[in-house]
Amino acid sequence: MQNENHSTSSFLPPSGDRGLKVVIIGGGFGGLILSRKLSKNKNVDITLIDRFNFHQFQPLFYQVATAGLDASNISFPLRKVFQKEKNVHFRMANVTSIDTAQNKVISESETFNYDILVLATGADTNFFGNEALAANAYPMKSTVEALQIKYRLLKNMEDALYAKSEEALQSLMTVVIVGGGPTGVELSGAIADMRRFVFPKDYPELDFKKMKIYLLEGSPQTLAAMSDKSSEDSQDYLTRLGVIVKTGTVVKGYDGKTVTMQDGETIETCMVIWAAGIKGNVPDGIDKSLIVKGNRIKVDRYNKVNGFENVYAIGDVAYMETEKYPHGHPQVASVAIAQGKALSANLIKLDKKLFMTAFEYHDKGTMATVGRNLAVVDLPKPKLHFKGFFAWILWMTLHLFLLLGVKNRIAVFYNWIYNYATYDQNLRLIFKKSKL
Repeated sequence: MQNENHSTSSFLPPSGDRGLKVVIIGGGFGGLILSRKLSKNKNVDITLIDRFNFHQFQPLFYQVATAGLDASNISFPLRKVFQKEKNVHFRMANVTSIDTAQNKVISESETFNYDILVLATGADTNFFGNEALAANAYPMKSTVEALQIKYRLLKNMEDALYAKSEEALQSLMTVVIVGGGPTGVELSGAIADMRRFVFPKDYPELDFKKMKIYLLEGSPQTLAAMSDKSSEDSQDYLTRLGVIVKTGTVVKGYDGKTVTMQDGETIETCMVIWAAGIKGNVPDGIDKSLIVKGNRIKVDRYNKVNGFENVYAIGDVAYMETEKYPHGHPQVASVAIAQGKALSANLIKLDKKLFMTAFEYHDKGTMATVGRNLAVVDLPKPKLHFKGFFAWILWMTLHLFLLLGVKNRIAVFYNWIYNYATYDQNLRLIFKKSKL
């Protein structure tokens, strides 16, 4: 039986000059921090694989979706991150499967051999098997999807100018966000700010008192993962901003025109944004018995996939039970970053044939912004809750610090200052392929 705090592995790194070959799938928070930490050890040869050639800063997707930031402001080329690291090789590829018996990762264009495999594949939108929702609602789990939301939001306002009936006009001016977690709350607040400060100037022909923003949440409260006070404050803020918040409301379907709730209530809208659930991205080749609720892979206290000696999983795709987190860790960036740091230290220890250390997550707090000058923050030690302008400043400072690249930080800071001073955004662009 493994020691509670330390472990060794029966898997020994290969001998020879090439060192330990580590393949990491996923360039999100976990995969990126793991790659950067491991790159400092020149005895480790790293291949980082991602379907995009850039790291995406997911906490600010909603600002791209509401024209507050340019997509390039929150994206950073992965090759640029590792320009000076000769032991890191990036490949832009779609992984189709993994062969754990042969220690191979198979992509559409290449097969990669590994000594150690790390799955940092993150999570994608979970429509819970509802094909109609998947076909008609807008998810927001990538920069591309955030841009699609921006396009549809702005295009609906343009189309509203040509609406032939009051019903068509109202449908175009109604936005429904499903999911009252941080993404749904932040998006609702940002769209409400656009309704207050931006749209009336851009579209003086339209009456934005008619624009409706719904936030639908299946549980009894918004921000359910945060404190009760944060949940209450966030709902109060949204209500003050004119968002119609409906908790205890489960969406049954959406056909592109009508949202249907489980209780039979309906909402006519041309736009539904789905922020109600996520599921882990598990590549083919992982035993189905190791996959639990939420499509997450069972791992031990060292992030090692159960039953394997050289396959690990970190971040949103990993399911680790601990005394503090008996139902797995929250699927947030801070957990992915912490697991990436811990695993990098453990793999270096493994390379040196030293004991590995069990992972323990130390929660430093949670926060969410609701709109201009509005945010909520929970700190665990000391146990504190605060809200309003100071919480909003803290939220912005932390996210600015976490962004990759000085240029991106300057660009984001400039945009925030400009938007705050002018009550406006300058990125309301609708790109459309023109006919020649």
